[in-house]
Amino acid sequence: MKILIIIPAYNEDENIIKLIKIIQNEYTNIQIILIDDSNNFLTKQNIEKYKFSNLKYVKRDVKLGRGSAIRYGFEYSTRHSFDYIIEMDADCSHNPNEIKFLLQKIMNGNYDLVIGSRYLKKSKIVGWPLKRKIFSRLANFLAQILFGFDISDYTNGYRIYSSRSVNELLKYEIKNNGFIYLTETLIILKKKKYSIGEYPTVFNNRKFGNSSVQFKEIINSLLGIFKIKFRKI
Repeated sequence: MKILIIIPAYNEDENIIKLIKIIQNEYTNIQIILIDDSNNFLTKQNIEKYKFSNLKYVKRDVKLGRGSAIRYGFEYSTRHSFDYIIEMDADCSHNPNEIKFLLQKIMNGNYDLVIGSRYLKKSKIVGWPLKRKIFSRLANFLAQILFGFDISDYTNGYRIYSSRSVNELLKYEIKNNGFIYLTETLIILKKKKYSIGEYPTVFNNRKFGNSSVQFKEIINSLLGIFKIKFRKI
C-alpha cells in the first residue's frame, strides 16, 4: 500500500522540520510531497540541511494558493500510483499522530474521502482567536444550508482521499485556488456519489509563525460558497 502526504507551505520554516520529523519517525513507509510557495528560501534551506528520505520538495516562484498546491500533489500521486493521498497543513495545526486513525477509517469504512473534522462531538479547537472561530462556523453553516449534505466540516484541510476520488477530481478544472478549494472538491465528490466520512480531530492553532490566511481570503471564501452553489458541476 502506497501512501502520499501533500503539504502546501508558505513561509513555514519554523514548523515544517518539526512536522516532517514527527511523520517520518512514526510512519516510515509514507512519502511526503512538500509544495513550497514561500517568498523566501528559508524553508528550502532547512529542508536541504536535513536531507530527509521519502520527501519530494517542490519550490514554486510565487504563491499560487492551496488549491493549486493540492492539485499538483494529486497529479504527482497519479503518476506514481499512490493508493491513499493525505493533505494536511504545514503549521502543525493538524496532529500527525491522527494519521493512523484516518487511515483506519477510510480503509475499514470503504470511504473515498475522510475529513478530520473539527466539529464532531469528540473534536476540539485549541487556541483559535474568536474571529477565526466565528468565520469558520459561519462558512460551514452556509455550506450546510446551501448544500444540505450530512457533513459537519466542509473547510478543514486535514483529509485522506482514495486514489479513485483523486482521479475523479482531476477531471475538473477547479478555479478556486484558496481555501474554498476544500469545499468545492468535497461537493464534487458528494454529487458524484463518492462515499465521504468524518473523524474527530484536535485542531491546534499554530505556535510559530504567522498565518498566511488573510481577512480578504476569508471573505472571498464565504462568497465562493455561494458561487459554487450556482455553478454547474
